[in-house]
Amino acid sequence: MNQPTRTPEAPRRPRRVRRAVLAGVLAVALPVAGGTAWALDRYVVEHVEISDVSAYEASQAAAAGTAATTADTAESDTSGVLTDTTYTSDDADISVSTVTTGTGDDTVTYYVADVTLTDATVLRSAFAQDAFGENITETTSDIAADNDAVFAINGDYYGFRDTGIVIRNGVVYRDEGARQGLAFYTDGHVEVYDETATTADQLVADGVWNTLSFGPALLEDGQVLSGIDDVEVDTNFGNHSIQGEQPRTAVGVVDDNHLVFVVVDGRSPGYSAGVTMTGLAEIMQGLGATTAYNLDGGGSSTMVFGGELVNDPLGKDQERGTSDILYIGG
Repeated sequence: MNQPTRTPEAPRRPRRVRRAVLAGVLAVALPVAGGTAWALDRYVVEHVEISDVSAYEASQAAAAGTAATTADTAESDTSGVLTDTTYTSDDADISVSTVTTGTGDDTVTYYVADVTLTDATVLRSAFAQDAFGENITETTSDIAADNDAVFAINGDYYGFRDTGIVIRNGVVYRDEGARQGLAFYTDGHVEVYDETATTADQLVADGVWNTLSFGPALLEDGQVLSGIDDVEVDTNFGNHSIQGEQPRTAVGVVDDNHLVFVVVDGRSPGYSAGVTMTGLAEIMQGLGATTAYNLDGGGSSTMVFGGELVNDPLGKDQERGTSDILYIGG
């Protein structure tokens, strides 16, 4: 299949250096006896539960008596046409656009990917370093390159926490219901659900292909939900709220197998201030979404298309490591 041309990557700090920097920050921030060791273990040290996710998913498929997924088969039989802003193949039609609103310090810049799939399983998930666990990170661009993705966005940063239901590519990785999740079904429909009212195994039995565990939901039946600007996704140190004008990532559902993905840049006066949660919901509503869901934001908010970083995270053109992506193979 035709692969997008990628420009050479800029040199990156080795992971051990990046971890050492973060460790130093935490050591300064938490000098109380025992606090630094706890923080390092909780936020820096990798806790690998599955070291080879690709092999694990293959073994799970074999155990279930299933052949290669529809997406795997399609990737071997189709050839896509890629331009600067579009991608067309037998599997997917993707159109990427840039929107700028406002002026001066109120300027907001965001990026929209309108995606239509022929099969829901074409939208896949991948983990940083092809490993599952906590504190395992890579940039969205690197995870996308590792998986030959023509399009990718950051996911829910599942590795920051040990709760939530994590189902990826039809495989259960975690079953600790805690919040409002988003479920992508193999028949193409997507719905918000209460993680605490079901189980991962039941979701898979019902046809769920991928789940995301962040939130909150932004739209229901095309209407902006109330109270979303006061939601706290986590109560962990450093992530108490997601309020105010921030960089954002969201996914919206227009119809079965018709999705819109949005990345809003922020914290960059004159280029993009970011948006509130209600502002993000209104963007999704304007794009025709009937259901929409908030994903990890801040420095994690990234969109990659054709091997290139589309947006400008934090106005610094630098990506923050994340634990997972949603992507479409090229």
